[in-house]
Amino acid sequence: MEVGIGLPISAPELLLDWARAADTGPFTTLGLLDRLVYDNPEPLIALSVLAGATRRIRLQTEVLLAPLRDPVLLAKQAATLDRISEGRFVLGLGVGGREDDHEAAGTDLRTRGRLLDRQMAVMQKIWSGAPYSDTVGPIGPLPYRAGGPQVLFGGFQPAALKRVARFGDGFLAAAPPSWIGSLIDTVHRSWAEAGRSGVPRIVAQANAALGPQIVVDDARTAMAAYYRFAGDRADQMVAGMLTTEAAIRQTIAQYADLGVDEVMLYCYGADPGQVDRLAEAL
Repeated sequence: MEVGIGLPISAPELLLDWARAADTGPFTTLGLLDRLVYDNPEPLIALSVLAGATRRIRLQTEVLLAPLRDPVLLAKQAATLDRISEGRFVLGLGVGGREDDHEAAGTDLRTRGRLLDRQMAVMQKIWSGAPYSDTVGPIGPLPYRAGGPQVLFGGFQPAALKRVARFGDGFLAAAPPSWIGSLIDTVHRSWAEAGRSGVPRIVAQANAALGPQIVVDDARTAMAAYYRFAGDRADQMVAGMLTTEAAIRQTIAQYADLGVDEVMLYCYGADPGQVDRLAEAL
């Protein structure tokens, strides 16, 4: 079982400390979420900085809201980061469900899924090195990995789960062990029906905070603010945060039993000391 760290967004100036500490530990991936109308760092820029400060660990958007972005520029940005990091970049994508993000970007919330499908077709063509059109040549650089960086999709709806087999390499499952199983089964079934070889990569997410009470309180406050739009569901998510070593180990074991390949421990508290505490918990 691989274990990564989802980086906090409340203190961008501390992300280098998090990344350097994680790069020397047992962790496999650094993840960074995406919003537009929120006080968070832009993930592609932030992960580019972290790529230069690390040597081993993967760098992952989790998830980048693709419909808010131009696909040609996004393809170029992703290929650049993939090339510079020598294949350590993982492009996690989703459609985004917050109305304010789409209003600010000028995109239609109702058609965001279909837009993502069109974007993927454009980006895959660009990553292949083919000319963009009859009158426009190839758009480089070519990514480090032939065909483009590894692409994972997040989501819960049937169309999102089918998108994994259609365009992706795996599934980002932001669900607890109690109900992630059916999502994984659907992804595997769609993968087989599409005639894909091998198996999709499954990455789960769990919210965690380790440290003195001030660290846990900081994490809960930050997480509650981020998910305030979700109402009562936000309170349930905050209440489910893992705050002990035993709870973290148990949750990772539960995901492993369900066939998950990697667990991302998402940290909303800003204290970089959590990296060492999480490493000890593992």
